[in-house]
Amino acid sequence: MSDSPIPVTLLTGFLGSGKSTLLTQVLRDPRFNDSAVVVNEFGEVGLDGELIEHSTEQLVEMTSGCLCCTIRGDIRETLLTLHRRQDQGEIPSFRRLIVETTGLADPAPVIHTLMTDMWLQNRYMLGGIVTTVDIVNGSASLARHAECVKQVAVADRIVLTKTDLAVDPDSRADPEKLRDQLHQINPGTLILDRNDPSFDVQELFETSLYDPASKSYEVQRWLNLEAYEADNAAHAHHHHHDVNRHDAEIEAFCLVLDKPISTLEFMAGLELLIASRGPDLLRVKGIINLLEKPETPVVIHGVQHVFHNPVWLDKWPGEDRRTKIVFITRNIAQETIEAFFKPWRTGSGQVASTQVSVGST
Repeated sequence: MSDSPIPVTLLTGFLGSGKSTLLTQVLRDPRFNDSAVVVNEFGEVGLDGELIEHSTEQLVEMTSGCLCCTIRGDIRETLLTLHRRQDQGEIPSFRRLIVETTGLADPAPVIHTLMTDMWLQNRYMLGGIVTTVDIVNGSASLARHAECVKQVAVADRIVLTKTDLAVDPDSRADPEKLRDQLHQINPGTLILDRNDPSFDVQELFETSLYDPASKSYEVQRWLNLEAYEADNAAHAHHHHHDVNRHDAEIEAFCLVLDKPISTLEFMAGLELLIASRGPDLLRVKGIINLLEKPETPVVIHGVQHVFHNPVWLDKWPGEDRRTKIVFITRNIAQETIEAFFKPWRTGSGQVASTQVSVGST
């Protein structure tokens, strides 16, 4: 086994949004020759200008040094087999794994598998989630398909595709409107344009709390709290929310607790929240100031009712030592979340926080 778990990037996006094209671009880049790829859909997959037809062979070695594997059955067994074959020297070693989901997939089951399986946790870690959105059909897909909204809500990076077509008046694409929709659903994510000359696929993989290469933690960028503050100000002055849109169910905000919180009380509040509203906690991540260990913060990361094992940091990443938790929820008002941590409100009686919401709940 390798010294550090292999980071896994989940590549998701609605039907026809350009996942395979983006994946091809990644695999053509020499920097990603030591990557493995798992594609959980059948048929022919285009990689590096060729069509690879998956037959009874589950694993296909690419001439570029990349690997392509089609999930057949349980993803757990697929990933464990892939790791075992690497350890035994049957396939080239890989430094990262990319899992591409089908366009109609709810990303939560794959995320849950990566975050909860004991055997996978010893070998892999969820490094980040990348979601592709078609500039031409993105708004319609968000309005009609809950899966599309969820894919956007859990993303660490959103990649806009087919933006070259938006210059065509007949396309009826409105890039700024779509960006606004995406920011309302997930204000903390970085939105990239695949057709921008400055686009670098490396940015897709700079999403992890932990960097195995440097063995360091980058909490501030991972939480991206500044994006919530900036987006909150922009929406307050310039934007109007259409409560009739499908994504009116999604609300995103950062909960900030000024006072340290005891481990017992924090876990009790979190567990009650998960038990009562777990399916609607689309994404939760934060840094916590625990009363018992104020000098060593703990980082949490969860999707719905499943949470990674907490990560203890050696020190705070900056001068600000307040608890900060990013929530992306479905049909849960911010006030409901605050109630679970009521004893740690500020002296004014309000939790100090910024909020960007879509509609009302």
